[in-house]
Amino acid sequence: MTSCSAIRPGWNPMTIGLMVLGFIVFWPLGLAMLAYIVWGDRFGEMARDARDQWRSGAWHGPSGGGHGFGRTGNAAFDEYRERELKRLEEERARLDRMRAEFDEFLRELRRARDQEEFDRFMANRGRGPRPEAEA
Repeated sequence: MTSCSAIRPGWNPMTIGLMVLGFIVFWPLGLAMLAYIVWGDRFGEMARDARDQWRSGAWHGPSGGGHGFGRTGNAAFDEYRERELKRLEEERARLDRMRAEFDEFLRELRRARDQEEFDRFMANRGRGPRPEAEA
């Protein structure tokens, strides 16, 4: 039995020992070994699937109109999608403008409230006895 055949995905004495040792030495190593025990037989398939998706363009950046979606091959649907995405972008810009206006309104409201409180403080300032004058 070679070391290569002993360290295979699955629950066997060698992998369990390495997992425990990994947790003792540095816990991420133990966690990595646990992942290998549980999902190790699927790593090759996952790498192959990821490579296939990368080659097919599923993970490539923005494509087809700059919205992150490629063309479907159906011109009518692609045009509809572009119109809807443009409409949604315009709606988002309108909402952003409204938010900026509301934020400005709140700033002005806070400034007015602060001014009112300051004016009230200044008006009441000289009315009552001052603690410093009594001493």
